Amino acid sequence: MSKTLFERIAAKEIPANLIYEDEHVIAFRDIHPQAPAHILIVPRKPIPRIAEAAPADHAVLGHLLLKAAEVAKLAGLTNGYRLVINNGPDGGESVPHLHCHILGGRAMSWPPG
Repeated sequence: MSKTLFERIAAKEIPANLIYEDEHVIAFRDIHPQAPAHILIVPRKPIPRIAEAAPADHAVLGHLLLKAAEVAKLAGLTNGYRLVINNGPDGGESVPHLHCHILGGRAMSWPPG
């Protein structure tokens, strides 16, 4: 089975503007930003999408969200930000590897889509 794009970024096979990394997650700037600050935070474990996460993934999912808040703070998003997880084609998923978008640097409107 071939590696996902995000596995290849985590393995440093593809360059990315890394902001944060540890043994469980990596965070880097999106190459097609949808806001002034658009950062992806990705678990190193290749979970295809949130709907396919297993109970055994609860620790990595919790870590992902806690680190998303830390990365947002590192990026200076002190006035607020939005976290987005897309699931499936109708949800806007383009890479089959669970990831969280951190969007900020401007006021977000509602509804989003």
